[in-house]
Amino acid sequence: MKKPTVKAAKAPAVKAAKERPTVLYDVPGPRAKRRNVLYTLLFLIAVAAVIWWVLLALADKDQLEAKKWEPFFTDSRVWTTYLLPALENTLIAAALSMVIALPLGAILGIGRLSDHRWIRGTAGTVVEFFRAIPVLILMLFANAAYSEFTDVSPENRPLYAVVTGLVLYNASVLAEVFRAGILSLPSGQTDAAKAIGMRKGQTMTYVLLPQSVTAMLPALVSQLVVIVKDTALGGAMLGFSELLASVRPMSANYGANTIASFTVVAVIFVILNFALTTFASWLERRLRRARKSTGAVVGVDAVEDLNRPGEHLGPTSPGK
Repeated sequence: MKKPTVKAAKAPAVKAAKERPTVLYDVPGPRAKRRNVLYTLLFLIAVAAVIWWVLLALADKDQLEAKKWEPFFTDSRVWTTYLLPALENTLIAAALSMVIALPLGAILGIGRLSDHRWIRGTAGTVVEFFRAIPVLILMLFANAAYSEFTDVSPENRPLYAVVTGLVLYNASVLAEVFRAGILSLPSGQTDAAKAIGMRKGQTMTYVLLPQSVTAMLPALVSQLVVIVKDTALGGAMLGFSELLASVRPMSANYGANTIASFTVVAVIFVILNFALTTFASWLERRLRRARKSTGAVVGVDAVEDLNRPGEHLGPTSPGK
């Protein structure tokens, strides 16, 4: 008698697994599948109708004429005079805000987990205060403060104000991200670190933070995307020459192509944020593979430090 092949043996199991109801929902039957297909088609038709209506409205206002879009493809001055310098300012403000807000948010988040009440209370007060104030108000206050109490030149003041507002607000939000990521780890991680004699600083540095980075990464990237987009507030209110602020001079000098200018700026923002999220997804996959490939959490130097005789023992050891 011919033995069934492995593929044939697995087929019934695969079919049963596909038909087995899940914990979250029941597997749809034939009528439900037809209904889902119908809803999908209706949704696509509605989206297509909205897009068609928008295009007709733009065409009625002569916003789809080639002459309104042509400068972005034929005149390099649009890019060299307006878009590229504005993009550079946007990237500078966003990069400075990220570099300062990330470590500051980590310090505040760890401070909120401190055993010392005065550290925990101070960090919590700072986080709750700046998280409750809109970032635009922080920028305006910072601009006024730099104007009244510092010698920062008027040309650099908008950049300083934008970065200050973004850092204060986003560091407070990132502090909660770090705190939630650390608290999401099982308590056994901390207990195991204490059992081998690690101090709290070593536990945080070598055990908790490395493991929580992967869990925190999606929320961190989401907040970094917010930083990139919020640079536009400085252009709208403080005269900071970033991407959004470049729309008005472009529209004035190239035939009132306001819709075209906003569209190009929006596409640039989408590309920037897509590149950031793509890099974050690659980094997250790399970190997950690294965690699967090794079980080491504590570095070699830290283990050697822990194994030094008498450093983590009390006045007397059990064997004495």
